[in-house]
Amino acid sequence: MNVKYSVLCISLLLGGCMVGPDYQKPAMELPQTFKEGAQWQRAAANPQGAMDSQWWLAYQDPVLNDLVARSAKANQSIIAAEAAYRLAQAQVASSRAGLWPTVGVGLSGSRGSAGSGSGTSSTVTNSGGVENSVSATLTASWEPDLWGLVRRGIESSQATAQQSDALLAGVRLSISSSVASNYLALRQMDIDVRLLQQQQKINQQLLDMIQVQFTQGVATNDQLLVAQDQLTTSIADLQTSLRDREQYEHALAVLVGVAPSEFAVAARDDYTFVLPRPPLTLPSTLLQRRPDVVAAERSAAAANAKIGVAEAAFFPTLDLTAEAGYRGSALGGLFSLPNRIWTLGPALAQTLFDGGAREAAVKQAEASYDQIAATYRGTVLSALQNVEDNLSAINHLQTQADAFQQVYQRNQQLFGSQQAQLRAGTVSQEAVLTQQLVLLQAEQNLRDTQGQLSQGSVALIQSLGGGWHVDGR
Repeated sequence: MNVKYSVLCISLLLGGCMVGPDYQKPAMELPQTFKEGAQWQRAAANPQGAMDSQWWLAYQDPVLNDLVARSAKANQSIIAAEAAYRLAQAQVASSRAGLWPTVGVGLSGSRGSAGSGSGTSSTVTNSGGVENSVSATLTASWEPDLWGLVRRGIESSQATAQQSDALLAGVRLSISSSVASNYLALRQMDIDVRLLQQQQKINQQLLDMIQVQFTQGVATNDQLLVAQDQLTTSIADLQTSLRDREQYEHALAVLVGVAPSEFAVAARDDYTFVLPRPPLTLPSTLLQRRPDVVAAERSAAAANAKIGVAEAAFFPTLDLTAEAGYRGSALGGLFSLPNRIWTLGPALAQTLFDGGAREAAVKQAEASYDQIAATYRGTVLSALQNVEDNLSAINHLQTQADAFQQVYQRNQQLFGSQQAQLRAGTVSQEAVLTQQLVLLQAEQNLRDTQGQLSQGSVALIQSLGGGWHVDGR
């Protein structure tokens, strides 16, 4: 027994060893500033940074808030990602179970014939050669984690669960961003429909005037053809906007988990776009919580732990087993001292030759880590590009919106001047309608750019992994 206890103590002492490399986040040089006007601080991937936020509240639209809330509950992609996260959590629990002994209990009985003269201390053979046997046993087995195989497995499964958590956060962010982007695009189409309907009405009025003038011989056939073409173009443009609005509405229906035939968003042709402005300094925590960056880094951590799992196969394994119970010829009186049985013993095993399988497994794990580490670095670079692209888009769209705002204001003044001249009798109704048409087109350019700018802000928020507070945190 002393020898057995000594083996157990040694195994417990060795249980603190773990083979394989300890994880270090893949090294990568990052720029100190954003190229497109926002300052940059070094970011470190952080599993706890994959946090959800209610960034859509910054758009101050109750309808949008409701749609995002509905999508979070009913979107099938989110439901699937949540199931994948639960699966990863279950895998962590399964890996942890390897640290503990396995305990079992059994109760069995048998009756059968035996040859003459057979019989043991635990069975009785009657005159007909029939043998009875009954046993009740408690068994336990444990393989101490001498070299960290189980603990590296737990480390890997925990990192995988964190990766799954980040992927879930990424799906949530993607769905909420898609809801916001499609909703804002739908509102842009509402405004376009209103403006194009007005343009169609004015083009119809101008065509009616030209037709009268053509009949009177004042207007030429070319002028009539141009007027007809302008009306037809406005009709076609209106149909495009109506089609786009319907398709954005269909997309929103799927995002919130309902059939398009059962979903509708009431039109608002007076919608005002709200633009959340990013702070001048974008802190590193914004990129730290970007889900794809977090997921890629956690995937590298899981792959690193698997190297230790592969290396542990080079070392011996120790199995400790024990069994205790009772065995006799009948159930009555089974649990008595003469029927008691027990066994206890360790088993040490070591693979001597496997044709290079273990070396190949280690090389495979190392290559897998190198591949995933490279993927992580690529993901960070793509994230930086994504942020730069969206900052660039917002910068240019803002300048474009400012320019269209000036054009719109000047055309408002021109239209007011034309109306005054019409009242004074110095210009024709046709000239006023033509100027009004120009004004409507200028307003459409402005509203479309404002809509694109608002959608661009959603893309920037998504590229940063979520929103920001007023103080830039």
